[in-house]
Amino acid sequence: MPMKLYVGDILLFKKTHPCGGAEWEVLRTGMDFRVKCLKCGHSVMIARVKLEKDIKKVLKSMGGNPAASPEQEQ
Repeated sequence: MPMKLYVGDILLFKKTHPCGGAEWEVLRTGMDFRVKCLKCGHSVMIARVKLEKDIKKVLKSMGGNPAASPEQEQ
């Protein structure tokens, strides 16, 4: 079963980007994901299967509701 990931989620990957950043923002979801490095701004397309293997942790999840941030939910 695929992971529930949403546009705006912040992901921590197992391996770092060549710039040294390991945190990525999800820009597009589907069979392929577009993610952007939060350190240098470089964006890449990654297949869902590879992305799910590379994720170490979801740091911030939009949870399908872009109007609500995790800090507001308690």
